[in-house]
Amino acid sequence: MTSSRERLMKAVKQFVEVRYKVFGNRYGQNIIDILDFPIKVVLSPFTLAFDIAGSAPRGFGVPEFISKLSATSVFAIAALGTYDIALELGRKVICQRNCKACNGWRALRCTMCRGSGRVHYQVKNCTLKSGEKATAESVADAIADNRAELVHIPSSLDFQKPLPSKECPTCDGTGVMGCPECKHRLLHVRISADDIMEPPWQAYNVLKKMDYPYEHIVHSMKDPSIAAFWLITFPQIMGGFTYDDDVKQKIWWQYKESMRYDQLRDVVAKRKPGWEYLQDALISIDPARARDDPVIVKNVPYYKAKKALETEVMKLDPPPRPPNWGELNLPLNASSWSEEDLKDPEKFYEMTVLLNAQREISDKILDAQWETKWRQDKLNEMLEAKVKPYIQDIDNTVLPEPILLKPQIQDKVSLHLCVIWV
Repeated sequence: MTSSRERLMKAVKQFVEVRYKVFGNRYGQNIIDILDFPIKVVLSPFTLAFDIAGSAPRGFGVPEFISKLSATSVFAIAALGTYDIALELGRKVICQRNCKACNGWRALRCTMCRGSGRVHYQVKNCTLKSGEKATAESVADAIADNRAELVHIPSSLDFQKPLPSKECPTCDGTGVMGCPECKHRLLHVRISADDIMEPPWQAYNVLKKMDYPYEHIVHSMKDPSIAAFWLITFPQIMGGFTYDDDVKQKIWWQYKESMRYDQLRDVVAKRKPGWEYLQDALISIDPARARDDPVIVKNVPYYKAKKALETEVMKLDPPPRPPNWGELNLPLNASSWSEEDLKDPEKFYEMTVLLNAQREISDKILDAQWETKWRQDKLNEMLEAKVKPYIQDIDNTVLPEPILLKPQIQDKVSLHLCVIWV
C-alpha cells in the first residue's frame, strides 16, 4: 500500500516537472517580460538618465563638474516626466464612474423650488397660548418656539391662492440641490481607457439632456409645410432612411396636437373679447406649460380692472413738465467751440443752429419721460384708491384657512363610537 502510494506520488511529480519545463520553455520568457514591465517603467528614469549620461563623452573641453551636472539635470527631468505621465495615465484609466442622473456634476436643479430658491408653505398643528388668536404675530411666535409645523409646498403645485413664502429648505435658497443618486454613496471606480484622449463625454451627456433653444425653428414650425420638412424630410435626409406611412401619420398627429396649444395661445395673447374663456381651455390642454406661461393671467378680475384704469389714465392730459425736471447728458454746449471759431459768422451760426436743435430734441425727450412717469404714478394712485378698501389689516386678524391648516380630527372618536355601537 505504501509502495503504490510512493509510485503514484513519483509519477505525479514527474508529470508536473515535465509540464512545468514545457510551459517554461514556451511561455516563460513572455511571462517574465509581462511581470518585468512595471519594474522597467518605474526604473526607466534611472536607466534612461544613466544611459544618456554614459553614452555622452565627458568634458568636451569643459570641466567634468558641468558634465555631471548636466547628467543630473537630465536624470531629474526624465524621472519627474516619467512619474507624471504614469500618474496621469493611472488617474485617467482608474477614474470615477459618472452618475447617470447628474452626469458627474453632483448637482441638479432643486425639485422643490424649481430653481427659484423660495417655496410656499402652510402652518399645521399650531399650538397657541391661552387667550391668543391665530394672528400673524402669534403664529410667527409659535413657529419660532417650535409649537407649529410647517408644510412646504412644491412649486409644481399651484393652489391659486396667496401663501407666504420662505427660503427653500432643500437647497438653502440657492436653487441647486445635491444629486440624490450619488450624494451619500462612496466613489464608484471604473477602469476605462476612454478618458486617455480626454473626449468631451461629460459635456456631450449634458448636451443630450438639454433642449437647445431653436427659436427660429420653433417659430417657423407654425407653417405646416415647414413643419413637414423639419419633422419628416430633414430626419430622412440626415439619417438615410425613409419613414413608413403609419409613422409619418403618427408624427403629424403629434404635431397637430402640440400646435393646438400654440395656436390657441396666439389668440389669447391678442386679448380680444372672450380671451379669458380661451385661457381656461389652454390650462386644460397643458396645465404644466400653462403654469409658467407669461400669457396666462392668474387673476383675471384684477387684470381687467387694471386695464380699465390704464385706459382712463391714457385719456387724461398730463400737466406741463415742471422746470428743471430731469437731466440729460447733452453732447454739445457753448464750450464746444473756441473763441476763435465764434469770431467766424458761419461757425457762430452753426453753433446757434445745433444748440437750438439739441434743446428742442432734449425737451421732447424730457416731455415724453415726464408724461410716462406721471401716467404711471397716476395709475398706481388710482389702483391704491380702488384696492385700499378691500385690503385687510392682518396684524390683528385671524389668518385664513389656506395659510393656517385646521387640525385633523383624530380617528379615536370614530373608533369609540364604533365600540359603543357594538
